[in-house]
Amino acid sequence: MAHRPKRTFRQRRADSSDSDGAEEPSAEAEAPGEQAVPGPAEEGPPSGGGRAEVAERPLRLRSSRGRGRVWASSRRPAGAAPRADGGSESRRVDLSTDEEDGAHHSSESKDDASSSSDSSSSVEEEFSSVVDIPDAAFIQAARRKRELARAQDDYISLDVKHTSATSRVKKNSDEDPESEPDDCEKRIPFTPKPQTLRQRMAEETTTGDEETSEEGQEDESQDIWEQQQMRKAVKITEGRDLDLSHSSDSKPVKKFDTSISFPPVNLEIIKKQLNTRLTLLQDTHRSHLREYEKYIQDVKSSKSAIQNLENSSNQALNFKFYKSMKTYVENLIDCLNEKIISIQEIESSMHALLLKQAMTFMKRRQDELKHESTYLQELSRKAEASTNGSLPADEKTQWILAEIESRRAQRRQARALSGNCDHQEGASSDDELSSADMTDFQKRHGDILQDHKKIFEDVHDDFCNIQNVLLKFQQWREKFPDSYYEAFISLCIPKLLNPLIRVQLIDWNPLKFDSIGLKQMPWFTSIEEFVGSSMEDSKKEESSDKKILSAVINKTVIPRLTAFVEFIWDPLSTSQTTSLITHCRMILEEHSTCENEVSKGKQDLLKSIASRMKNAIEDDVFIPLYPKSAVENKTSPHSKFQERRFWSGVKLFRNILLWNGLLPDDTLQELGLGKLLNRYLIIALLNATPGPDVVKKCNQVAACLPEKWFENSAMRTSIPQLENFIQCLLQSAHKLSRSEFRDEIKEIILILVKIKALNQAESFIEEYHLDHLKSVIKEV
Repeated sequence: MAHRPKRTFRQRRADSSDSDGAEEPSAEAEAPGEQAVPGPAEEGPPSGGGRAEVAERPLRLRSSRGRGRVWASSRRPAGAAPRADGGSESRRVDLSTDEEDGAHHSSESKDDASSSSDSSSSVEEEFSSVVDIPDAAFIQAARRKRELARAQDDYISLDVKHTSATSRVKKNSDEDPESEPDDCEKRIPFTPKPQTLRQRMAEETTTGDEETSEEGQEDESQDIWEQQQMRKAVKITEGRDLDLSHSSDSKPVKKFDTSISFPPVNLEIIKKQLNTRLTLLQDTHRSHLREYEKYIQDVKSSKSAIQNLENSSNQALNFKFYKSMKTYVENLIDCLNEKIISIQEIESSMHALLLKQAMTFMKRRQDELKHESTYLQELSRKAEASTNGSLPADEKTQWILAEIESRRAQRRQARALSGNCDHQEGASSDDELSSADMTDFQKRHGDILQDHKKIFEDVHDDFCNIQNVLLKFQQWREKFPDSYYEAFISLCIPKLLNPLIRVQLIDWNPLKFDSIGLKQMPWFTSIEEFVGSSMEDSKKEESSDKKILSAVINKTVIPRLTAFVEFIWDPLSTSQTTSLITHCRMILEEHSTCENEVSKGKQDLLKSIASRMKNAIEDDVFIPLYPKSAVENKTSPHSKFQERRFWSGVKLFRNILLWNGLLPDDTLQELGLGKLLNRYLIIALLNATPGPDVVKKCNQVAACLPEKWFENSAMRTSIPQLENFIQCLLQSAHKLSRSEFRDEIKEIILILVKIKALNQAESFIEEYHLDHLKSVIKEV
């Protein structure tokens, strides 16, 4: 039974041999039962003695298990001849085995070839005396002997080494095409040859060996990896030892030779190098000094900061203050959010009450105007009342006229008691209420005020008193000004105070002549004090707190004024207009410090004022024209009604021009002169009978004109919108010059001079040779 040959330790390259130089045998004893092919002993080393001689040589051998570089297989020619004796047969087996193993280690041999090219030549020379490489003839003779032996024995040897050697020889012979037999010489097997007992046993053994070889492959691969790592470690160690030994042998210690002479030393170069080195050291020293000074300064500032923090107020107290302030603001906001609904309801109730009263006056005035005009038209036609439902209308008209006359009588009596005798009929506002309406109004007004007082009756003063609220923020500003201004409290205060100010403005009516001014209100004075204390700090001259009052007016007061103007204000009422102008002038002129903030609210308010006056001109101005026969009698109803309507128009004209300085001049001239004077008043003046009454009316109209429009001393002609009025004055003067009222001409000339119609006045004086009136023009 064939056995797997034992691994042989083969010769390793000289440069990667073991460092200790241990001697190892080149081959092991052959397996038992292995047959040797006889051969000449002198052509190769003997099996025993030859190996001993090789083992005795001082060679460094690799201790691997046949996986290293195989020097015999890599250097013997392909056609090496077998040995005749047993030693030669073992050598052949070794060669064939090495040839098989060499195929697995070809890659490793390539890696080692480049590093050991020099040492390998010496090893070959050393072993050339031991191993004799056969030639081709010897190999051919050996092959023939084997074939003859097999033919005689009629069996195939079970010797694995012999088979390997035979296959090796066949492989080498295959490489030589001349040694191959011809096709005619080859035997063609037609039937399988009967196998002997030994062949069958060999086949079974081979199958078992294949199974065991698979199991041993894994162990073999692990052994290969371990051997590779060992070879690498040995190679590195040997390389270091060789380098050290080589360097120690090849590089002896050099001794200083005193006979060698050096070039002369240049002192300038040495001095220059020393100076350069000194300069570098000095620069480094200076940089270190600067860093040191910086560190000293940082230490001082840190100590100062620590001291300041230690001397400052306790952080716990600061935290306590901020926490209390946060809690206070949250509670204040919650309180205002809860009360804002009640505030809005009461505001709406008060606004609805005042709106109802204003609409009552307006509707009554328009109804009375309509009925009185209708009645006078019927009188002028001298039409009698007819049937078909006209009688109830006449009775209603008579009742309305009686009511009107009753109120007029009451006003005359009141003026007589006050001593106002210059009042003209029709200039009254006619805003008297009946006793029942007045009682109902006062009752509802009182109920609203009672609800107004209950809004904050369950709230602490710190949350409903504006002065107390501002005091909290003032403490914050005094203790921690930086955080106060960084929090933009000046933008938050107007929003927080808005509900509280609206509560105080619920009973404020800017249209009443006795209404309290804004400066006298508690909230106004409290905000002024808060802003004033902020301005005392010289470091905060540009403090944003000074804008708080303007922001409050812009966000709270102006919207309320705009609502009064749009829905409640009566432009025909002089008392309402005067009171409204007073409040608006204070707001728009004295407290317009922040133009960008107030501009939008201001523009909305002014647009509302102009729109309301335009509506009043279109709806409330009516001056009828009657025949001269109807108005010649000053006591006739037609004449009285016309006079009342004219003076009502003059009153509206005066109220419009009272807005001079608040509204733009273009707006006033368009409304007062273009729409009212030229369309209504001048027509009434031209149709009136020339006389003192016309001159008086012209004087009243001229007295309403603002003096600012005529301040330019170089003016010789008046403004274009007064051209019709100037022509009316000249026409009246021409008529008076031919009448008995020549003395009234001087009044007309004075009116022309006042409105800067100097060219027209001079022309009239020259035309009528009124030299005594030239002094009036020269005085101007």
